Amino acid sequence: MNAKQNLIRETFEASQAGSIHFGQVIGALMSIDVESYFVDYRTRQVTYYFPSDENFSLNYASDAEVFGQAFVQADVKAAIVGAQKGEVMYPEFKKLTQKAGCIGYFVWIKGRHVSYLGRNGETHVEHFPN
Repeated sequence: MNAKQNLIRETFEASQAGSIHFGQVIGALMSIDVESYFVDYRTRQVTYYFPSDENFSLNYASDAEVFGQAFVQADVKAAIVGAQKGEVMYPEFKKLTQKAGCIGYFVWIKGRHVSYLGRNGETHVEHFPN
């Protein structure tokens, strides 16, 4: 495994454990030129993309997720605000957004926003804070 994959794995594991916040994840990934990543809650897989179109995927264990059938944008936004304030770390964020009907999201590091997805094609776009 190369150094970039090692850093991705370390960052992934720390995020999954709730020991680092979103800003730290983004900082680490930017340092190795990851341009975006996709978190697929249903397959429990995260795929990281580089400008060269290379990618690297990691899987995570199921936590007996509960997915809401309806995409409740206000609840997704509340989870985001909690994470931005440092009140909600990733394990809880994942549960809150899944319960709100989110099935995954794209983090567009270079585009500085996140696109949250619902099962019927709904989206919520959240721009990175300045």
